[in-house]
Amino acid sequence: MKIIAFAGSNSRDSINKQLVTYAAGHFSGHEVEVLDLNDYPLPLFSVDVEAEIGQHDNAKRFLEKLQGADAIVASFAEHNGNYSAAFKNLLDWCTRIERKVYNNKPVVLLATSPGAGGGSSVLKIAAESVQRFGGEVKASFSLPEFGENFDSDAGKITDDKLDQELKKALSALS
Repeated sequence: MKIIAFAGSNSRDSINKQLVTYAAGHFSGHEVEVLDLNDYPLPLFSVDVEAEIGQHDNAKRFLEKLQGADAIVASFAEHNGNYSAAFKNLLDWCTRIERKVYNNKPVVLLATSPGAGGGSSVLKIAAESVQRFGGEVKASFSLPEFGENFDSDAGKITDDKLDQELKKALSALS
């Protein structure tokens, strides 16, 4: 099985990238690729820009990665209760090329934040959005209080109960 994993953040030190990278490591025996949104820079979407330049190559490249996968794991940064601007912009460009961005693939949704909510607002938005754009949400997991529950140096969740919850969510792709 080929799994594409990504964080919906363009922060170089993204806590959601750390979480999704950790999650990706749980798929031994499978081909896993972790994408970085910074490898897909795009101008701010507008129909005017689209009319000028057409479908952007970086949006096409991102879509090709998703289409080549058997499953997707995505960890969404929560900015003011919603997607990060970087991910929303990428999604806007992609849906102009292919409305079913997730191409009927099974998807596990993740989110984390420094606070107790753990990105729960963006997870709700993502669950609806992923289905609207052709994904089959298999499970979701929220990691609250990232700084207290994740060891960035070791690259892992430190709370055993939360770690088991993540593993259960990821097992939905088996």
